[in-house]
Amino acid sequence: MESDSNSALGRRDAQVWGFAPVASAGARVLVLGSMPGVASLRQVQYYAHPRNAFWPLAARILGFDPGLDYPARLQALQAGGVALWDVLQACERPGSLDADIRGDTLVPNDFQQFLDSHPSIVRICFNGAKAAAMYRRHVLPRLAGAPLQYVELPSTSPAHAAASFDQKLAAWAPALTISDR
Repeated sequence: MESDSNSALGRRDAQVWGFAPVASAGARVLVLGSMPGVASLRQVQYYAHPRNAFWPLAARILGFDPGLDYPARLQALQAGGVALWDVLQACERPGSLDADIRGDTLVPNDFQQFLDSHPSIVRICFNGAKAAAMYRRHVLPRLAGAPLQYVELPSTSPAHAAASFDQKLAAWAPALTISDR
């Protein structure tokens, strides 16, 4: 129904589609952004903007080289029990800023199916406030199953310069690691 109303708007030029999730069967933490930015969409890679702090943070926390090629970084993330995805499957947004996402065009990803097929996920980490807000509004009310931990983290986007790398590292490190007790 939403896709029919989107095509009727005649603004398909700003329509963007996200990526498939990156997750191993044993993933314990799911990191959610809102929607990939322009650099990521062009390169078909999560967090591809050269000034985005996601990969340097993940590398420091999980102990891999941030200079690895993209497939190797994805493997290192998965080996650390971390999965990646976005709250939205599609939306209309000119540019890369979350603030420019048109609220009437949001199509959330199917989290029920994803979580049902990844039952070891116990924590969802939001890469920024917009991802958390969209998830709480458009996904959480329809979600059934075991309770999850939710952690809202400072955005790794270069547009979020309010927090330094060290401040982001202090927030992200405990969120991405789960002890096996």
